[in-house]
Order: sequence, then C-alpha cells, then structure tokens
Amino acid sequence: MLTFRILRYKAGMIDPPEFQEFAVPVTPEMSVLDALEYIRLELDATLMYRHSCHHSSCGTCACVINGVARLTCVTNVLSLQTLVVTLEPLRGFRCEGDLVVDMTDFYEYISDEWSYLRQSELGQQQNAMRLETCIECGCCVSACPVTQTGVGFMGPAALAAINTELQKSPEQRDVLLQLARGEHGERWCERAIECSRVCPTKAAPAKHIAELRNR
Repeated sequence: MLTFRILRYKAGMIDPPEFQEFAVPVTPEMSVLDALEYIRLELDATLMYRHSCHHSSCGTCACVINGVARLTCVTNVLSLQTLVVTLEPLRGFRCEGDLVVDMTDFYEYISDEWSYLRQSELGQQQNAMRLETCIECGCCVSACPVTQTGVGFMGPAALAAINTELQKSPEQRDVLLQLARGEHGERWCERAIECSRVCPTKAAPAKHIAELRNR
C-alpha cells in the first residue's frame, strides 16, 4: 500500500486548495495513471484529472509528480521509490479543478496557419490539429522557472514551435524572429534547461531557444 497525496481544488468547494491522502494497493506494473483510475473508481468519484491515450502520445495526463512535471501514463509508481506519491497540477497554468489545468495560454503564440501543425491521428475530434514533434503536454512550461513569475514569458513550447516553423518556412524568417525577440519572447529565458529535462518526447525546447538567439 502506498499513499497518494493529491492537491485537491474545486472552486467554491475545496477552495483554497488542500492536500488529500489516499491509500492505494500497487502492483509492479502500475502507472501513476492506473493509481488515479483506482482512486476515482474505488475511493472518490469526484477526482478530476485528464487522460486519453495511455502511452505518452496525447500529452493530456501530465501533472507534477513528486515535484517533477511528468506524464502519469508512463510513470511507473514503484520506480519513484517512495512510500508517498505527491500529485499537483502543472505549474504556470490556471487550475480548473484538482489536477486539471486550463491549457489555453499554451497556444497563445502558436499560429494555426503554421505548417508545423498537422492533422491529428487520434480521431477524437474532427479536423483536430496538433504540433509535429510536441505532444502539447505542458511539462516544459510547468518546469520553467520563469513562466510562474508573471512576467508574461511565452514559454519554451511556443519558442520551440517558432524555431521549428522557421526551419520549415524560411520565407517567414523576419516575422518569426520578430515574434521570438518580442516583449514576451526569448529575452526572459534564464537557460535553466529544465524544459528539456522534463520533455517526454525529447523535443529539446532549450536547444530551440538557443538556436533562435543565434539567429
């Protein structure tokens, strides 16, 4: 039995947020997402979290696990080597409830006209688009020490998207570099490289930011 310590929040109900503990029987193959499913089905049906693919391709299940932004679907519980697993919503986003955050700001600086976007193969939503190399989990934004300071930094995912679009559409160089060097752009990056450390697809947003600076 392991203890799952989850930061709960429901506007007007569990407000301000507070931690709640659940005892969960775990098996060697159990993921953190499996544990959340157990809690929701067996202990508390009001628990809010997101998930879809169960194999690290959709990015929806990301949250902060023992202080690190990760995907719950591919994080093995026993690999954490702890008796208490602490779960919190991603940092740098507005919490909608429990482990669910509002991802709207993630896309603010990503144009829906870029060639970097492609048709989604998930089939969950007709005509849905997604980024080519980024699963849009938000882990990099959560790990970035600047995105939580309120300075308006567009974040590592947006800058990585700008650099990738620059490589695909060099004719847009001036427009894209102007966006990258703008008020909310790369100037705020502190080179912590935490974004690349937590990226589940190894998209290396810190490398993209460095390349933008060179350009």
